[in-house]
Amino acid sequence: MKIRIPKSKITDPERFIRRAGYGRVFDRRMNQVSYAKRLHGDLYPRFHVYVNEQGEDWVLNLHLDQRATRYEGVTAHSGEYDGAVVEKEAERIMESLKSF
Repeated sequence: MKIRIPKSKITDPERFIRRAGYGRVFDRRMNQVSYAKRLHGDLYPRFHVYVNEQGEDWVLNLHLDQRATRYEGVTAHSGEYDGAVVEKEAERIMESLKSF
């Protein structure tokens, strides 16, 4: 699920997403930063967000990782990009924008 937020509302997207409860994740293989929020004590399932800049907006690409990759060199996982759980988390993120 993609969440568009105007840059005028968020000057520091990393600070915003971390305040929303997400931790920074650095993937050395892809040399890419993303953010994750665990649903409970285990590593999976977890919400996972990539933050991208598009024109005058920040775009948060949110999905739910159900489990880790099973095979070496494969990036596919059981990710959910829509549905009630992802929509509820997107609403929670947008709600946190009010107090940012």
